[in-house]
Amino acid sequence: MKLPSYAATFVTATLLTSLTGTAVTAAAAQRDGAAALPSVNMEAAVKAAQIDPRRADDTLTPGAKASVLLVEQALRDRHLLDAKWVDGYFGTTTIAAYAKYQKSLGYSGLGANGLPGKASLTKLGADRFTVSRPIGPGSRVSSGGVVINTRTQSMLAEAKRLAGRNLVLDQGSYNPGGDPTSAGTHDGGGVVDISVKGMTSATRTSVARALRQVGFAAWVRSPAQGDWPWHIHAVAINDTDLSTQAQHQVGDYYLGLNGLSGRGPDDGPKVTIRTWEEYQRR
Repeated sequence: MKLPSYAATFVTATLLTSLTGTAVTAAAAQRDGAAALPSVNMEAAVKAAQIDPRRADDTLTPGAKASVLLVEQALRDRHLLDAKWVDGYFGTTTIAAYAKYQKSLGYSGLGANGLPGKASLTKLGADRFTVSRPIGPGSRVSSGGVVINTRTQSMLAEAKRLAGRNLVLDQGSYNPGGDPTSAGTHDGGGVVDISVKGMTSATRTSVARALRQVGFAAWVRSPAQGDWPWHIHAVAINDTDLSTQAQHQVGDYYLGLNGLSGRGPDDGPKVTIRTWEEYQRR
């Protein structure tokens, strides 16, 4: 039976509305599904990756568990981490698994140091999680005759402002095979040694305090502690280019230690420990 023209128009409109509604609903569901992906807080995950391997127990880094679990679950599903280690604790086993993942992407050297980098973390989270509060070391630049990265450069500039004095670098970053007394801490990014020539004891302490305030794990080093002259050693917390040795120093700093091989108590000025990004948001 042929429908009257007005009826045919009504049926066609109803059908189009139904189909359009279905398409809109599907599109909305797709958008909602993407929005529903959990998020890895990169700052928290990287912080845990520095602290947890240095702990004497399995205490979790505050605020990092949910993010670390998402990372570990993704590593497990790639057969890089046994299920028993999916626990929210970014210890040595998870560090090793993440380094294997980085190498599987073709990274080497500092790019496979076990600390989540923005690019590798984003790839790991494809269709699984998003990455919030991303961080990165920036590009390498020359400063006072040594090499550092732009994140470290910004941190030093703010520390200089707080200390009210210029800071001269004795040693920079990315310096493998450099001063053997540094034990590899300067092989990666984020680490500098600062000259204390002409500084009083009080001034050395005030400079170390300023460095700590902006996000460095910093200590005044004396000749009595090793085969080196007086200087200030500073490691940028959460620099994803840190060498393994520098990662350990950051972990020890959070745990109240002095960053030396003997793991003695921290002998520096007491401040609220913050990363550079936390300092900027304060």
